[in-house]
Amino acid sequence: MSRHATAAPPGWHLHPQLADDTHPLAHWPLCDVLLMDDAHHPWLILAPRIAGATELTDLDPAQQAALTAEIDRACRALQASVQPHKLNVAALGNVVPQLHVHVIARYRDDIAWPRPVWGTATAQPYTPEALVERVALLRGALSA
Repeated sequence: MSRHATAAPPGWHLHPQLADDTHPLAHWPLCDVLLMDDAHHPWLILAPRIAGATELTDLDPAQQAALTAEIDRACRALQASVQPHKLNVAALGNVVPQLHVHVIARYRDDIAWPRPVWGTATAQPYTPEALVERVALLRGALSA
């Protein structure tokens, strides 16, 4: 069974690339909250469970408001738990068309600073020990 086995609305499933690249953290009212498997950066993915959504404009106003609130919640959780110098928030979709939002904690001494994280370095998967520690820290912050 997939590590991403959550109840999903009819017609919605997590894109296979996101499923391969992430670990589940939380199931919020609109989004599944995922941890990108890249130890270079504390990196969350919010995946709205809306079938067929590829753009923010595919969400109705209530869903857009819910997504904004959940992005804010994710940002505040990262600020409280890992104290970044900067938060990067983006919805790109160039590689994975399914609507998802990146919330990335950045530090002045991180591997990509000050450039975007994409294309700078190959992802460094978490070690099993580091993954357990990071997941516990973030789940605590995300549930606060």
